[in-house]
Amino acid sequence: MKTLLVHNTYQQPGGEDTVFAREAALLREHGHTVVTYTRSNAEVRALSPAARALLPLRMIWARDAVRDLRALIAAEKPDVAHFHNTHFMISPAAYIACRQAGVPVVQTLHNYRLSCPAATFFRDGRVCEDCLGKEIAWPGVVHACYHNSRVLTGAVAALLAFHRLRRTWSQAVDVYIALTEFGRQKFVQAGLPAHKITVKPNFVSPDPGWREPAGDYALYIGRLSPEKGCRELLQAWRDLAGISLKVVGAGPLRDELMDYTGRQRVAQVEFVDWLPHEAALAVLGQSRVMVWPSLSYYETFGLVAIEAFACGVPVIASRTGAMAEIVTDGVTGLHFVPGDAADLAAKVRWAWDHPAEMAEMGRAARREYEQKYTAAHNYAQLLRIYETVRSG
Repeated sequence: MKTLLVHNTYQQPGGEDTVFAREAALLREHGHTVVTYTRSNAEVRALSPAARALLPLRMIWARDAVRDLRALIAAEKPDVAHFHNTHFMISPAAYIACRQAGVPVVQTLHNYRLSCPAATFFRDGRVCEDCLGKEIAWPGVVHACYHNSRVLTGAVAALLAFHRLRRTWSQAVDVYIALTEFGRQKFVQAGLPAHKITVKPNFVSPDPGWREPAGDYALYIGRLSPEKGCRELLQAWRDLAGISLKVVGAGPLRDELMDYTGRQRVAQVEFVDWLPHEAALAVLGQSRVMVWPSLSYYETFGLVAIEAFACGVPVIASRTGAMAEIVTDGVTGLHFVPGDAADLAAKVRWAWDHPAEMAEMGRAARREYEQKYTAAHNYAQLLRIYETVRSG
């Protein structure tokens, strides 16, 4: 089978890029011919002022990307086109180019941008569903949810409204892939056709292997931003004397968080810059527990959580949304009340005081990985999806 994989990277690397690369490698390992078309939002830096002024129109219909894809399809004749991200150098017009060429389209839903201009359903420190299911995402424009700009948010809202009116979402995509059942239900509420949405989680490959023995620190790894619960994480650590925490990542809150630990004398917290993937896995594999404190009800998935499972590391996660779906309380980790620093501290303290129980949760986490999140399991699911769209 020949597969066209399409992806638009952001200016900062993220989990979507990792999944795109892993699925491309997975298909090639199984003998598929993989053709890729990629663009990057970093291209904006080289644009002239006049070209930048036209970016709102480009978000809706990127003519050069459509032209490129038509030429690529004519030359390569793929059996299926699988999109990961189109925002914003590619645009949803790319689906239509594939449909007009008779190539079935699959879209993985890595975020909630089809109903929320910010893609997160999170605003001002709280969950926000103001734009969910609306014909025009006007509340997002009012609050400047995309890059704190009403102009750019208006462009995203126009994109959503234009392609909803044109029926791009319902007619130009054959199958959507949601990463969790929770996510699937939210996309249905947002107006996507329920019969076109299937659930296929992300996966970890290569297998990092079970680690032994447990380390002497807890770990947070991810973006340092308000919706990730980083402030609450450090508030919890004020009451966790004797328990070390490594914080791996970068983001807008980094300086604030480092200043907080100094002012509050939270000496047991160590900040580590972004690490290469292999190095990050090594740090993860030697941790005793990973903490997933996100405040956002709308995490679409947690790639680092299943990487922890693969290493046999249990996860302490917010009891909400996809997090509660991925981490089973008392089995593969522990739940705490989202945003409740005291409850998080209590769960971490319990974990430290019950090493035998946490070791068993680590073994259960590894079994969960082997049953759901391996490359082999994911390939079988992906192949079924491709065969379904090819058969109509």
